[in-house]
Amino acid sequence: MARTSVKLLALSVAFCAAVSGGGVFASEPVKQHNSNALWFENWGDMTSATLKVFSPDGKMVELYQPAGTPVYQLPGRDVVDGVYHFELSAATSEREKIVNVIDNGRGDAASDSVAKSYHDSGHFVVSRGVIVVPEDIKEDDNN
Repeated sequence: MARTSVKLLALSVAFCAAVSGGGVFASEPVKQHNSNALWFENWGDMTSATLKVFSPDGKMVELYQPAGTPVYQLPGRDVVDGVYHFELSAATSEREKIVNVIDNGRGDAASDSVAKSYHDSGHFVVSRGVIVVPEDIKEDDNN
């Protein structure tokens, strides 16, 4: 009985440590897409979100959303097939202590904390004008 209690306690502590987030934003946005759009499901409070998307031909689109996260739409007929890269940055509702007191504002705007920033980057693939999930091809050693 005591062994079971100790195991249960250890499991509970491990779970709480994992849930409390070892440095991970509590409601981290999840990348989603359909055939012509890329967006991020976000259950937290994000503000001042900027999404930059870089197409294979070198063009960059920058989208800004004051609250929530932006949605990138493929540009209709002018879609270029290939690998697109994205960067997402935003402010979260979490606060962190200001390290350099010079950056704390002035007068009534002075504060000892600032909104914690969130950054993510990645890529997605466009083939035949639509966003696709690339195949995970694995080579077999038994040829």
